[in-house]
Parts: sequence; structure tokens; C-alpha cells
Amino acid sequence: MNYKLLIVTHNLHKFREISAILPENISLISLNDIHFEEEIAETCSTLEGNAHLKARLIYDKYKIDCFADDTGLEVESLHGNPGVYSARYAGLGHDFEKNIDKLLTELKGFSNRKARFRTVICLILDNNEYYFEGIVNGQILTERRGKSGFGYDPVFLPDGYLCSFAEMILEEKNKISHRAEAINKMVEFLQKIQH
Repeated sequence: MNYKLLIVTHNLHKFREISAILPENISLISLNDIHFEEEIAETCSTLEGNAHLKARLIYDKYKIDCFADDTGLEVESLHGNPGVYSARYAGLGHDFEKNIDKLLTELKGFSNRKARFRTVICLILDNNEYYFEGIVNGQILTERRGKSGFGYDPVFLPDGYLCSFAEMILEEKNKISHRAEAINKMVEFLQKIQH
């Protein structure tokens, strides 16, 4: 069975990353394809809440099967921050260079640099909601490394690897990333329900 799903994002990096993970029977479109120009404010205090808010808004407006994700970088020494505020950690501009600068400044002097990326997906199919989570553990580096990826990728070193996310090629990152894990759980679910 073929699915056409809308991912609730304008972010081309995210769109490409997720498209590369999906099997051929799931075709993906984004907010750009339906000419939805507005920014959806992430006003909830949890990743689950923001994923739900974005997916529900688009489903209710367009009646298209869709999913939205929210991802947070949770740093142990910072009591789980930036967490749900990861994208706007240094202000509302979604400026990841400034976000990384703020994170590195706040971690100065900390020997515990343990962190994890956590992604939560809310999928809405025929008005029913389903949730999927992915987590990858790692460390925050003391400086940026690599040019690939986006967000905090240049300062995140996943456990068991010598490369930051930004030093990995997309195929390598997609084998282990938090978003890939959540997407793979969603794909597994979609394949189960189509039988």
C-alpha cells in the first residue's frame, strides 16, 4: 500500500533527511508543497505537545494525513536544557550559530558533557493520533566539528563514534540518529497496519 504523507515543516534539511529514510511506498510532501507559508508557534512545554500542536493544526485545516516532529537536545549538566527550547535557545530567531555559542558558553568548566537528542513524532492518519520516539545519547564537544547536518550537529558526538553528527555523511547519520529511530518506528507501524 502506498502512503502520501505531509511532514509539517518548511525545513529543507529535515525534509531531505527524512525522505532519505522512508521506503519507496511512502511519498513525502512538505508545507512548501501546499503553499502553507505561516510559521507555527511551538507554544507547548513538551516535545510531545509541540509535535501534536503542529500536526493537529495542519490536519484540521487540510484533512491530509500528516506528521510533525519536535526535537530537543537535553544536556545533563544543564538539567535537561535546552530541551523543548532547543531551536530558540538564544532567542526567537532560530539562529543555530547563536544557540551553539550559548550552549558552549554555559557548559564552560563542566566535565560532565553528557547529552541526548530526543525526537517525538505525532502522526495523524484518518484523524487518529499516534506517537513515536527516538533517542540518541552522546556528549557535547568543546568546539564545532564538521559542516554537514544542521542545528546542534557540529557539537554533538554520539556515543561510540569519533565523528560529530556534522562530520558524518547523511547515510551514516541516518543509521543512528534520534530522528531516524522515530521515523523507523513510524514506518514499521505503517507497514503493520497496511496488512
